[in-house]
Amino acid sequence: MLLSGCSFEAEAPPVADQSRDLLDDDGDGVINARDRCPNTPHAAIVDNNGCPTIVERSDATELHILFANDSTVIPAEYLPQIDHMAAFLAAYPDTHIELKGYASQVGAHDYNDALSKRRADVVRQHLIALGVTPARIRTVGFGDTQPVPAASKEESHTLSRRVTARVRGERGSVLNEWTIFSLRTESTEP
Repeated sequence: MLLSGCSFEAEAPPVADQSRDLLDDDGDGVINARDRCPNTPHAAIVDNNGCPTIVERSDATELHILFANDSTVIPAEYLPQIDHMAAFLAAYPDTHIELKGYASQVGAHDYNDALSKRRADVVRQHLIALGVTPARIRTVGFGDTQPVPAASKEESHTLSRRVTARVRGERGSVLNEWTIFSLRTESTEP
């Protein structure tokens, strides 16, 4: 009996010549060589450059404090508004506030200018006492130049003795990928 056969010697598989680092250190699915945002938060939705999708969110709040005639004392009923404003400013640390003081048209014009500024300054001091940085607060006194229209002159005077402010805060937050543990209460479309 004669056996004959072919001898077959298997070739070793080719070795890949890896000239770039294909690692993804932050685990966002974009290799380090292309990743422009190397410290992407975990589970963030990223673009082709490895940068997270940022959703801008904004909120606003107002302050409206009425004062007694010829007074700079903040009535107790308005202290919760000031507390709320301080909390809002803490939540939006890049936001600044302008407090606008006003006076009624009772009394001398120059006196009312100074009184309206003092009213705004009193509210400013209260916000500072609640932790708001002084550099974030600007005060302006308008005196008796912008009375509030009302049915009677006395009602107009009462409503004109005020300090007001309107503030808008904005901040970006990272949009995260959906997982089985995610709760979606709003649209995630940017």
